[in-house]
Amino acid sequence: MFEVGFSEILLIFGIALLVLGPERLPKLAADVGRWAGRARAMARQLRTQLEQEVQYDPLKDPPASTPTIHAPAPVAAAAPVSAQESSHETPADAVSEAPAVMDAGPAATGGSDEPKPA
Repeated sequence: MFEVGFSEILLIFGIALLVLGPERLPKLAADVGRWAGRARAMARQLRTQLEQEVQYDPLKDPPASTPTIHAPAPVAAAAPVSAQESSHETPADAVSEAPAVMDAGPAATGGSDEPKPA
């Protein structure tokens, strides 16, 4: 596709030396080398991440560090109960003191007070 041989590199170096001069050329070469190293590191990281994503099977190996909706919620430390809160009924007390369900009569069953013809 795009190949740069030794003669092309020498030509580019000669043109850069004429344009930039001997004072700024070493700094530019260091900057270009630094950027090339960063680009290679980013490409390597991207390739590794893509390989991990391709090989990832969520059913085989679920991540242990991320909570799911099926994981139990972490238990918070219990706050001290104040006197006002302790006077409320507990759910067990509310069930035992609940009034008995009364018969709603014929109106609730869809009937009326009049006898039905046979």
